[in-house]
Amino acid sequence: MMAPMSQAVGSSLRRRALVLEWTTIAWNAGEVFVTIGLGVAARSLALVAFGLDAVVEVFASVVVVWHVGRVGRTSSPARTRRALRLVAVAFAALAVLLTVGAVRVIASGHRADTSPWGIAYLAMTAAVMFGLAIAKRRTAVGLDSQPLSAEATLTRLDGALATSILLALAANAALGWWWADPVATLLIAAVAAREARENWEADILS
Repeated sequence: MMAPMSQAVGSSLRRRALVLEWTTIAWNAGEVFVTIGLGVAARSLALVAFGLDAVVEVFASVVVVWHVGRVGRTSSPARTRRALRLVAVAFAALAVLLTVGAVRVIASGHRADTSPWGIAYLAMTAAVMFGLAIAKRRTAVGLDSQPLSAEATLTRLDGALATSILLALAANAALGWWWADPVATLLIAAVAAREARENWEADILS
């Protein structure tokens, strides 16, 4: 069990958590429009799906803002359970979204056009998401916040998804491997499904 933190330290950590979450919300709100626009231009379902994934990330960040912003020195167990369940639902929705998109691509044999701008933007997004995930994880440890820790994992998954789609787009452009896109997406979907289960179980046990 963690030692009780001072009120000043707790307030500072909560402010940091809120700044990280609002930064994530702002980035992903822009990401929705940029990647969907690039996806439509390149006829890339992966880029469109990534834009829709950003909607899920925004939802999870809003949940954590609600949880962190309203607690005092100690978290309400009922609020913590509700936040964990909502984040678990966000993970599950992400897994379903990615699986459906990947299966549709495989079934149709759809071949997307190349998207140099999409590759560049995904590289930048991956760097931002991995950086935010590390900062969130450290802050979650300081606050002993399960919802923030869970959302940090979702942010890390967003970075991993950006990296996977980036590599898939590069493989399609350089080698014509159209199937790399849906395969990478399915791998991330499997990880998201696992996280959904673990957060739901954490809600039950908390």
